[in-house]
Amino acid sequence: MWKGADRVATWVKALRTTKSEGNSSIFSSKYGAAQKAAVTPGLLYEFPWEPLGGAKYVLFLPFLYIIAAGLDDSDSWAFHMMGIVALRYLQAQFWHFISRNHAISGKTRVQARLVDFAQVDREANWDDYIILQLYVATAVHMLPWLYCYQGTCYGYRDFPMFHGKGLLQLLLIHAGPTELIYYWLHRALHGHSLYAKYHSHHHASFVTEPISGSAHPFMEHLMYTINFAIPLVGTWLVGGASITMLYTYLLGFDLMNIIGHCNFEIFPVWFFKAFPFMKYLIYTPSFHSLHHSRVHTNFCLFMPIYDYLGGTLDAKSWDLYFKAAEGTAVPERAPDAIFLGHGMDVLSVFHLPFLSRSFSAKPYKTQPWMYVLWPLALNLLIAMRVFVGKVFVSDKHRLGKLELQTWVTPACAIEFFFKGQWTRINSYIEDAIVKADKAGVKVFGLGALNKNEALNGGGALFVKNNPHLKMRVVHGNTLTAAAVLQKIPAGTKAAFILGATSKLGRAISLYLAVRGVKCTLLTLSKERFDKVVEDCPKEFRGNLVRTEKISDGSSVRTWVVGRFLTNKEQENAPGGTTFHQFVVPMLPEVRRDCNYTNMPAFKLPVEAQGFKSCEMTMDRRHVHACHAGALVHALEGWENHEVGPIDWERIDAVWLAARKNGFELVSDEPWIQLSSGSKSPSGSMGSSCMEENN
Repeated sequence: MWKGADRVATWVKALRTTKSEGNSSIFSSKYGAAQKAAVTPGLLYEFPWEPLGGAKYVLFLPFLYIIAAGLDDSDSWAFHMMGIVALRYLQAQFWHFISRNHAISGKTRVQARLVDFAQVDREANWDDYIILQLYVATAVHMLPWLYCYQGTCYGYRDFPMFHGKGLLQLLLIHAGPTELIYYWLHRALHGHSLYAKYHSHHHASFVTEPISGSAHPFMEHLMYTINFAIPLVGTWLVGGASITMLYTYLLGFDLMNIIGHCNFEIFPVWFFKAFPFMKYLIYTPSFHSLHHSRVHTNFCLFMPIYDYLGGTLDAKSWDLYFKAAEGTAVPERAPDAIFLGHGMDVLSVFHLPFLSRSFSAKPYKTQPWMYVLWPLALNLLIAMRVFVGKVFVSDKHRLGKLELQTWVTPACAIEFFFKGQWTRINSYIEDAIVKADKAGVKVFGLGALNKNEALNGGGALFVKNNPHLKMRVVHGNTLTAAAVLQKIPAGTKAAFILGATSKLGRAISLYLAVRGVKCTLLTLSKERFDKVVEDCPKEFRGNLVRTEKISDGSSVRTWVVGRFLTNKEQENAPGGTTFHQFVVPMLPEVRRDCNYTNMPAFKLPVEAQGFKSCEMTMDRRHVHACHAGALVHALEGWENHEVGPIDWERIDAVWLAARKNGFELVSDEPWIQLSSGSKSPSGSMGSSCMEENN
């Protein structure tokens, strides 16, 4: 059997389950529950199906059954309604992609503030209006009659496919009654009582995204649905209704609602210069953005003429429009620091923030049903490889005064293990480094396998090839080593170290040996072991012992693991052992009598902004230790590159800098460091050593 079979099997298992989440279903999660953001939520605040959570989508099943069973009526109502539903979701997804894709929409941003997890959760039920309007429209359609005239009753049915004059009638009815009613309803919703009970939920989103315009309480959507039904019923009353009318109005309405909330200007300057009267007939993203930032102006639905007539037109509306359209409202500038990640597997493409809003806001975890989407995911990856063909911006953040970005190498983890792919991957990374340096970036952090020792010597290759870099390249592993060491209890006398001659294993071994810990290094290479010994001060070299037998760890309860261990290999550890891990994927937890630490990770400082997606399997606002290391490097303004071998003598300094800047180590068990300044009764190896150094 192939030697890597166990490792691959563990990869697959790790993708399906995570230690932090345990068992969960696709319908439930501790993330993403809609929040009551109104000041004092009022009557009928929640949608009736909110207790169903993700299971609310079963409400589409009756329509699908009618279609599949051939029970649809002469209008093919169920078929067309589900077609509209599908197109509404596709349209929302398209604009979500455009809005969060910084290469497309980054130049004409309206507001500089960033979206966070709270907003993602608050808007989690943005699509409830689709279900509501589906059932309301169907209820009206099923009524035996809607009105009677001269002894004849008429129902909302028997539509032709197309009626050209009816589309014009639809537009006029919307522009008149619906726009007018909405304007005054919207102003009423800004009255103290209704605002506190309902509309404040929507305005909790200062910076909007395409779907933000649909994030309202149930009562508010009921009022809107009645108003927005006027053009559909009115057009029918004057004899202009058609199936095309339903598609045109519902999808067109969604489009205009999305445009007003997408936070980047889409209308070119020439449009309003060529047609100046249009500024009264169609609003812009910047126009409605002012309503969210200034609250008591720009109340219109889609037509600013109502604000002009009502005296509520914001005087800054067109100044902001021109600034946004010309790219000066939020000028693009180089970030202070970049962190470069990469995909885990094919399905992880859906975890990109611009591809899935809700999925990326949770720790990455595949569900069995997701493998149905594997062909789509593969095609997306191929498209990125062919049409992008380079590192791309995944997300933007802010930490204090630092502007941050996360970039992604277009490659999955498995590709890094094929030597034939190394040249391509290194070219991606090096091109990105050179580009960032020219742009004025200060720190470029290498995440995960982007700094693989065999691939590029922990980033040293890029510094060697580009000796005149002003930017600092940082692998961040000094802080990773510190995180591993912090979890080793004070008073530890011996450690069994696997992966001991790797970059991290070497640094951890030297750090422990100098502090009097007897380190047994499991390695088949005497040459690599001797190099580790040479780097150790002479008086402590006796604390480094080499072995080729994993059974020699059977008397040591502190295992520091930097390589994969099979289930059988884990059996060599004595009961009560703690496996301190810096291995990817994490070890299968097969020993119930042992402890397993989590991946070295840090909680972001409270002032970190714009983190709306999880860093792969990390929890919310948690980042891998190497990512935190790159951020600390930028915050401290250090002028050195951090590439190649880890300077183990700087571990304490880097740890203290991380703590000073508000980074907190993510805990595993009660006995490790729990929070800022607090220690377990037993303390930790790293903290006790730092105390001695102080």
